[in-house]
Amino acid sequence: MHALIVVAHHDPQSLTHSVAAQVAAGLTAAGHTVEIADLAAEGFDPRYTAADHAVHRTRATPPADVRAEQARIDRADALVLAFPIYWWSLPGLLKGWIDRVFINGWAIEYSPDTPVVKKLRHLNVHLLALGAADDDAFDRHGYAQAMRTQIDYGIFDYCGAQVLTSALLLDSESGGAQAHLEKAWAVGQGLFDVETVAG
Repeated sequence: MHALIVVAHHDPQSLTHSVAAQVAAGLTAAGHTVEIADLAAEGFDPRYTAADHAVHRTRATPPADVRAEQARIDRADALVLAFPIYWWSLPGLLKGWIDRVFINGWAIEYSPDTPVVKKLRHLNVHLLALGAADDDAFDRHGYAQAMRTQIDYGIFDYCGAQVLTSALLLDSESGGAQAHLEKAWAVGQGLFDVETVAG
């Protein structure tokens, strides 16, 4: 099977990139294929423009870069997002990728006169979010649940995609890095196992 790993970090030496590489290594070790989409290195433009708005409102043809990203997802049996947590959410680069790529007519079917049709029911998603704060900070302030609400449900469930892994890899700047790399490899190794569960 084939997975698309989308990594959203400007520094190729970052822990985020290392986590993505470990997921890829686990997938390869399990006999699967993988493509890594490095949004920063590839220069993906996250800005939602009038052209993007026209796609949503009038079903205009999506820009070429959006169609290329959709084709990458369409080729994949699973989507993995590896990203740093910025201000308790997705970084702007990744949020812009979602805003522009997960569009009306492709991810959902929507008009003011009809209910939303979820078009990505075939897509399994795995989220690996890296943060510097510890579990206590995320739990104490409700950030962990807020992230799951806005990302797992607000984005992916809204499109019909199933989030199978939703992992907060926290305390990443003070000793958790090795454990995160091991978790990433295990996620990759078991990505297509039927018993893969959220956690």
